[in-house]
Amino acid sequence: MSEEQFAALREQMVLEIAAHAALASPETGREALDPRVMSAMGKVPRHEFVPLEVRPFAYLDRPLPIGFDKTISQPFIVALMTDLLQAGEGDVVLDVGTGLGYQAAVLAELGCTVYSMEMIEELARQAMARLARLGYHRVEVKVGNGRLGWPAHAPFDRIMVAAAPDLIPAALINQLRPGGRMVIPAGLPDAQTLMLVEKEASGRVRTRDILAVRFSELDGSDGE
Repeated sequence: MSEEQFAALREQMVLEIAAHAALASPETGREALDPRVMSAMGKVPRHEFVPLEVRPFAYLDRPLPIGFDKTISQPFIVALMTDLLQAGEGDVVLDVGTGLGYQAAVLAELGCTVYSMEMIEELARQAMARLARLGYHRVEVKVGNGRLGWPAHAPFDRIMVAAAPDLIPAALINQLRPGGRMVIPAGLPDAQTLMLVEKEASGRVRTRDILAVRFSELDGSDGE
């Protein structure tokens, strides 16, 4: 397929995300997503962040396999999570679960500096190559246990997690800056909920359930 065809499909994907957002508004409380987020979704070439064999399906509003029993998240879920994060120019963001780098690219389009962690070395290596080739130089990728965060760059203004632990890891809460936000799926495999975590200036943490989701489990342990 040509770049022009991919661009047309990407435009259609953004329209589908908007329609999905409106339908899901009774659960999410968001009838429409931030125009900055929608613009970023319309710019990032999702077909560059999936394996060659599934490229023709890159702009369907559905998750797709990327190898190692992992998937790239459904575009609507990526857009919703990014909207909830309220990240913007100059924010320092921890992105847990790099995959092939799509979410990191969306955050970079918003002007964020992104530190992204991936447990699977081959996925991390591919993500680094794809992000570099496309000019996303504000993203740094590290192979490591995302449950432990990235203390060297903490505290973070925002934390995005694209895999589900049973419980929100304490290390991630501790590395979130007061006034910061984290978006994370959590719960047992058949009962996961997308959650918004807000840390007040006082350090008090508030959580809000958004909607039921299904993510890969967050690998690793909470120990060192």
